[in-house]
Amino acid sequence: MMTIVTTVRLKEGAEQEWDSVMRERLAAAKTQPGWIGGQLLQPENEPDLRMIVGTWRTTEDWAKWHEDPEFTETRQRLDGLSREEPQHSWHQVVEDVRRGSSTPRARESARGGGGARRGARAPDEAGS
Repeated sequence: MMTIVTTVRLKEGAEQEWDSVMRERLAAAKTQPGWIGGQLLQPENEPDLRMIVGTWRTTEDWAKWHEDPEFTETRQRLDGLSREEPQHSWHQVVEDVRRGSSTPRARESARGGGGARRGARAPDEAGS
C-alpha cells in the first residue's frame, strides 16, 4: 500500500472553488481500481495551502487513474486555481490503523524494491 502526499499553494480567493473541484475528484477516485482512501487537508493559519493525502494499493493503480478523462478534466481546472506547481512525495504504508478495524494492516509490497521515494516528483499529479 502506497500513500502520495501532494502540497498545493492556491491563488488568492480560489480556495472555495479549488476545494469544490477537489471534492469532485475525490468522489470520482472512489470508483478507481486500487483506491483505498484520501484526505484533503488545510494547515492551520495557511488558508491558501492544501495537502492531498491519497492512499492506493500500488503506484501503478495511481498512474492508471491519471489516464482517466475525468481526472484530466479536473486537473486542468485545479491547475488554473493553483499559484505554483504541486509538490509530491510517496510513502510506503508501514501500518494503517483505523477506528472499527479489528487488526492493523501490515506493510504490503506495493512496488518492487520497497522503500519510499522521499521528495520524488510524481509523473503527473496526485490525487487523489
